[in-house]
Amino acid sequence: MIPMRDGARLHTRIFVPAGARTALPILFLRTPYGIDDSAQAIESRYKELFDDGYIFAFQDIRGKFGSEGDFVMLRPARKAGDSKGLDEGTDAYDSIEWMLKNVPANNGKVGMLGNSYLGWTSVMASLEPHPALKAIAPMASPADMWLGDDFYHNGAFRLSYGFEYAYMMEDGKGNSQFAFDRYDTYTWYLGLGSLANVNRDIFRNRITTWNDFTAHPDYDAFWKRRSFALDTPELKVPTLNVAGWWDQEDFYGPMKIYETLEKRDKRGLNFLVVGPWKHGGARVGPGDSLGAIGFDSATAKYYRERIEIPWFAYHLKGQGKLDLPEALTFEAGSNQWRRWDTWPPKAGVEQRKLYFGADRSLSFSAPNNDAEAFDSFVADPAHPVPYRHRPIQATYFPGGSAWSTWLVEDQRFVDGRPDVLTWESAPLANDLTIAGSVTANLFASTTGSDADWVVKLIDVHPEHMPGNWPMSGFQLMVSSEVFRGRYRQGFDKPVAIQSGAVLPYAFSLHTQNYTFRKGHRVMVQVQSSWFPLIDRNPQTFVPNIFTAKDSDFRPATHRVYRSASHPSHVSIPVVSSPSR
Repeated sequence: MIPMRDGARLHTRIFVPAGARTALPILFLRTPYGIDDSAQAIESRYKELFDDGYIFAFQDIRGKFGSEGDFVMLRPARKAGDSKGLDEGTDAYDSIEWMLKNVPANNGKVGMLGNSYLGWTSVMASLEPHPALKAIAPMASPADMWLGDDFYHNGAFRLSYGFEYAYMMEDGKGNSQFAFDRYDTYTWYLGLGSLANVNRDIFRNRITTWNDFTAHPDYDAFWKRRSFALDTPELKVPTLNVAGWWDQEDFYGPMKIYETLEKRDKRGLNFLVVGPWKHGGARVGPGDSLGAIGFDSATAKYYRERIEIPWFAYHLKGQGKLDLPEALTFEAGSNQWRRWDTWPPKAGVEQRKLYFGADRSLSFSAPNNDAEAFDSFVADPAHPVPYRHRPIQATYFPGGSAWSTWLVEDQRFVDGRPDVLTWESAPLANDLTIAGSVTANLFASTTGSDADWVVKLIDVHPEHMPGNWPMSGFQLMVSSEVFRGRYRQGFDKPVAIQSGAVLPYAFSLHTQNYTFRKGHRVMVQVQSSWFPLIDRNPQTFVPNIFTAKDSDFRPATHRVYRSASHPSHVSIPVVSSPSR
């Protein structure tokens, strides 16, 4: 029970290798998920590192499991100059100070790592770091829960994850699971009706984070205080940012943290590694596939043995040398690792536009028709588009859930729905490699006064693949995102959409490094619901969707324009001379 500066004590388990002949560095992990399985974690998730010779320390963060104090979801960093404030950084600092004095056979150097929330506690510890904190390797850390991580994406609320995660974290001090009475949670959430029914019928104001969702639906000061911001003038701790292309929870976070740290990095301490992984996928297993998608090599094992072990050995033991470029990314499709001097790449990359065309075609040729051509569909909140194959299990379904791989599910399960628009290219004559930022640029209208826009960039495999028949015609989602229309003029000020007005909607589909192979097709899908991943937009403007009435949810006709004056398209970064 390590004492903090305010007197609270944090439950910590420390493992010192028996018979160590030299003093060893400490690898420190701080978690809200409990540390009872830390011995097993050393034998599984962290075995390669432990075998390389480290002291391991696992800690329940403040207010969770065996630790004292009050838990605050993603406790904000204390303000600059606040010498009396407490945050995850001060708790890490006090813990490191205690361990240096009380843990036998340590060499005075500490590293921090971990996935997701553990990645975030690592990043928080580096803002005002203890002098002994010499390196961190945060994996899949969130950076902004409203703009792009767990709880919201561009203002659209991540319903199933937000509901289930908040309940798990705050219904008691452990990890509780909400007891759904339906196996298919699509049916359960649809039956829930308006989000106003959650506190009225289920949570009854007991879940603090849900109350925060309800009170702060827009990007206000509450969320901005909880976003990743670096007050220190210079990056002080070497940082290895680790992300996964198909991270179902926090892909935005590590990319945003890397981008922010780059602006403060005067000594070349900031690095990026992105692999073809789900959330935390680099931590366990070989990483040679994800769902039905194969990668021709053990990418996760490569990360742990060739990147992570040398990273900590260099910074904490003074061993070896770093053979890391500024950014190291795995290029799925060609299935090779690529080295880049910057991320996104600047040299050898050209932004090109994939235009929506007539007869649901997709090409690099801009439309030249003078008439206001468009494609349209009816979006009905009573029949939202599912985000993955039904039945949709609970996020933390016992025995494993398809949640972890939904981003690589075959999108043919929605292709052809009347409320999903699809544009597709001709078969590619050559490989098409992208590396950098993908952006959706829609010109659209609605008969309602609010609307969501979901855009997906998809790799369509050939219809005949004799060497791999299950992949024939497979539609792999390469990049995707949602945007809530009410925020088109700013995330902090929702505004109703004028019915029938053709308006621009430009938003990021994030960065990606991927090769569409010769003979494949490129597809773009546009829809207005992604349920229950994203809550239903009433399509009738209300000040706060969390308090909408059931009668506010109404069908609306949406149009996506593809004319010379309103050329909807997706901008992709085409590589002309890829780094090999």
